[in-house]
Amino acid sequence: MVTQEQIWQWLESVSDPEVPVLSILDLGIVRDVLVSEARRAEIKITPTYSGCPAMGAISLAIKMELLSRGLEEVVVTEVLSPAWTTDWMTETGKQKLREYGITPPQYRSDAQPMEHVVPCPICQSTDTRLISQFGSTSCKALYQCRECLEPFDYFKCH
Repeated sequence: MVTQEQIWQWLESVSDPEVPVLSILDLGIVRDVLVSEARRAEIKITPTYSGCPAMGAISLAIKMELLSRGLEEVVVTEVLSPAWTTDWMTETGKQKLREYGITPPQYRSDAQPMEHVVPCPICQSTDTRLISQFGSTSCKALYQCRECLEPFDYFKCH
C-alpha cells in the first residue's frame, strides 16, 4: 500500500518548470494528497496565479513521477480557493530562490502595509529600482540593482 507520506516525499522531486530550482512543495502549491486505494492517488494543487501556464506541465510532471513509482492512477485536481499566497512558500524555497538569483517575497501578505524594499540577490544592496511589474513570468517583477548594476527577478508577494 502506498502511503500519503511516501507520496509527499516523491513530490519533492517534482520541479516548477518556470523556476526549476524549486520543487512544487517549496512553492506550497500542493494542498492535499489523498490515497483512496492501494495504487490510486489524487493530488490537489493551487496555481500561483489563475491561468498560470505552468499548471499543465506541473500536472503532467506529478502524474509521470507518481506513475513511475508504481501508482496505477493519478488524478491532479486544481483547487482555486483559497487562493495561493507567497506565505505558503517554504523558508527552504525562499533560500533556494536567493541562491538562484531571484529575490524571494519580502513580507507576508497579511502584514501591515510598509515601504517595499527589494534587495539585490547578488550583492544584497537595497538600492534597487523597479524596471517592469512583469519579469520572466507573471509571478515575478524585473528589478535592477544600482550598486552592481545587475538586473534580477523578484518573486512578487500575493
